[in-house]
Amino acid sequence: MGILKTLYKQTFIYGLATVVPKMLSFLLVRLHTDKAVLENVADYGDVSLIFAYFVLFNVLLAYGMETAFFRFLNSEQKKKSVLSTSAISLVLTSILVLVIGYFFRDQVSRITHIDADYIVLVLWILFFDALVIIPFAYLRAMGKPIKYTVLKLLNVVLNLGLNIVLLLFLKSWAESSTFWTTFYRPNFEVHYIFIANLVASGVTFLTLISFYFKLKYNFDAKLWKQMLRYAFPVLIAGIAFSVNETFDRILLERLLPDNLAKDAIGTYSACYKLALFMMLFATAYRLGIEPFFFSNAKAKDAKANYAKILEFFVIFGALILLTVVVFVDILKLILIPNEAYWEAMKVVPLIILANFFLGIYTNLSVWYKLIDKTYIGAYISIVGAAVTLILNFVLIPIMGYYGSAIATIAAYGSMMTISYVLGNRYYPIPYDFKKISGYMGLSTLFSIISFYYFRENYFVGVPLLLVFMYFIYHNEKETLNKILKRKNN
Repeated sequence: MGILKTLYKQTFIYGLATVVPKMLSFLLVRLHTDKAVLENVADYGDVSLIFAYFVLFNVLLAYGMETAFFRFLNSEQKKKSVLSTSAISLVLTSILVLVIGYFFRDQVSRITHIDADYIVLVLWILFFDALVIIPFAYLRAMGKPIKYTVLKLLNVVLNLGLNIVLLLFLKSWAESSTFWTTFYRPNFEVHYIFIANLVASGVTFLTLISFYFKLKYNFDAKLWKQMLRYAFPVLIAGIAFSVNETFDRILLERLLPDNLAKDAIGTYSACYKLALFMMLFATAYRLGIEPFFFSNAKAKDAKANYAKILEFFVIFGALILLTVVVFVDILKLILIPNEAYWEAMKVVPLIILANFFLGIYTNLSVWYKLIDKTYIGAYISIVGAAVTLILNFVLIPIMGYYGSAIATIAAYGSMMTISYVLGNRYYPIPYDFKKISGYMGLSTLFSIISFYYFRENYFVGVPLLLVFMYFIYHNEKETLNKILKRKNN
């Protein structure tokens, strides 16, 4: 239990680095969907479309080097070579992309349907974000979650603060003082959103720039090729993941009529954010377990620990699923008070469940990483991406964004299932399938009853939640008692 205790301590701290920034970032959704900031739903659709491309380009600029860094840092004797080689690689490729992207910004604009001015801002944001990948990974590898968390918080607080200033106050300041007229431009709100992001990314890079001054620039070409071979399947998997995560918004823009597309993207993207709590939990878990998987692979009880980790993930995830679904109409009043966006609320349970499946898949994926067969993960992700693309192309013209939600849950569900089946063949882990499926099934059933049959009827929803909580307590009573005894001692 000592290893698991360390894991959950790190997960909690990394969770702060994820949960708090995401919670603060969600305030941006509330800000951007406010009529006083972005008057039309279509304007938020524009912002969401750009961020959809953001995810894809972030993956391309990272090209799996972060995962390769963790893998080789734990296996190579020359750890400094791994550090310098991965850092130099990302610096050079980031500069190359920045230069090429700037000179061909008009062509990129035509392909993506994004204004060229936004392209320039996005390029610089991507550049700074790429340069901090290895410094942040190094902090995680060296067991410095607190510093990691503080810097992540700095980024999002600065971004949020600048958004508030530029979108809520700058106009009135410019009207009352000639000094601020230098900075204010009318109808410039979307630009301000990305300017704030750029400044935050730039400042974050400056806080980590000492990493590059301390770095011993030793580029090992042989090691670099090995890292690239390991990273390439991770890159393919990342591209496939970005397709699963955000390509639905791109396809909505392409497949729906022009007069409907941006509004649909805006409402869908806003309600998609209500799956935030499941996303946060899954992300925090991933940040904690990724270094743990590699560093404890040779332990005698490694497989038993992996099984227990998934079991706990499913328990907490199932509880989050049901809790959010029961209280989702209260959450929308807090997080998305603009009624213009509520039309897409019907997709929320599907998106939460989809992200639950994704989190389970992340836990299951340990087997192909540990046996150095990351290409299998790429294949699985490609299958998921294929499901996403096919179902979106088929369903969007018929069902709009609801079809996108169905495609998302189908994609992540298929990836989860395939990984479980293949994992049992190549790297068997003693998962308690009966217990895991029991928690998932009961939580999903109660969620369906609460949302689709007794929505906003808390005389039904709350008792269902209490019954599920008792179910957890009844089954995990021994484990809970052990934890409580440890705390008392």
